[in-house]
Amino acid sequence: MSTPVIEEAHPFIPYRQLSAEELTARIRRVKHELGERLLILGHHYQRDEVVELADLRGDSYRLSALAAADETCRAIVFCGVHFMAETADILANRPERLARRDGEFIPVVLPDLAAGCSMADMAEIDQVEDCWRQLSEVTSPEKIVPVTYVNSSAAIKAFCGRHGGIVCTSANADAALHWALARGEKVLFLPDQHLGRNTALRMGIPLDEMQVWDPHEPEWGGGDPDALGRARIVLWKGHCSVHQMFLPEHVDYFRRQYPGIKILVHPECMMEVVAQADEVGSTGKIIRLVKEAAPGTRWAVGTELHLVHRLKKEHPEQEIYFLSPVVCMCATMYRIDLPHLCWALENLASGRPVNVIRVDEAAAADALVALERMLELPGGG
Repeated sequence: MSTPVIEEAHPFIPYRQLSAEELTARIRRVKHELGERLLILGHHYQRDEVVELADLRGDSYRLSALAAADETCRAIVFCGVHFMAETADILANRPERLARRDGEFIPVVLPDLAAGCSMADMAEIDQVEDCWRQLSEVTSPEKIVPVTYVNSSAAIKAFCGRHGGIVCTSANADAALHWALARGEKVLFLPDQHLGRNTALRMGIPLDEMQVWDPHEPEWGGGDPDALGRARIVLWKGHCSVHQMFLPEHVDYFRRQYPGIKILVHPECMMEVVAQADEVGSTGKIIRLVKEAAPGTRWAVGTELHLVHRLKKEHPEQEIYFLSPVVCMCATMYRIDLPHLCWALENLASGRPVNVIRVDEAAAADALVALERMLELPGGG
């Protein structure tokens, strides 16, 4: 028996009229009906009411890898953003997994197709290919290794796969850069300049060996071709709109107001903020540091608002503050709400899945090469 789906000209709209209680009850009914065949993935930045209904909670890559490794799952609903659903599709439906399931395809559903990522959107494949062409005029292309943050489109991951490159997460960006520099003389780091710069600085690479490439500048990314030729790291001019909001003066304020407070930030923050922090780490590291800290520890945390509020609620023994006075949440992640989740799940249960994310077979194959290179790094993904 399938859960009924509301049929309207715009079938999602009626779900907006339902209470949170009714939506939650209907979502739980679908979860019960589909059982282990369904996996709902909830990214750490999601709203609390969505995360509470997820089967797995984590960062983008970890969720995709866990879902792909699940032997009983036959459908994935990813409460995250578009590039995350693409990665889940690439991993869950890679050739060996399809063969193990006798060719059965696992649909990956994104409850709202408008849930994108501003950072991922800052690197379009045509721009990257133009950058590669120009860089190849000052350095042999065999000596350039592309490294893309997992927060990028499948097309960019596929580009890296085709050109001897690799994918990284915020947790293993240093290992990926070491890997790349062992294979080439120059790294093109996409799409987050801050993660690339902060990681390279931590590795001892000076700023004068880094150059920024602005994709909106038609010639040489707005830079000097000689400087680009000498650079070891070329940083794509992209950023996370959330982590861009944290400023050095915010750190100064908390230091003044709360002597002894620990500043804990994500490496997507600008280097001036990272330089003043006590701890810098991926989402997973941020969660772990707070969890393991002594009761009474004071933290000012520079990462997405929902995660900081959840840490505060889950760790009342700590004193936790949001580092910025400005509300900065991941607005696109916030688009996934109970109405969208319920609508997507009830359509899935009826056998008519909506918003299925499917990566082109050729692009998926190339992207998988870059992802598998990452898995071979120390510590994997």
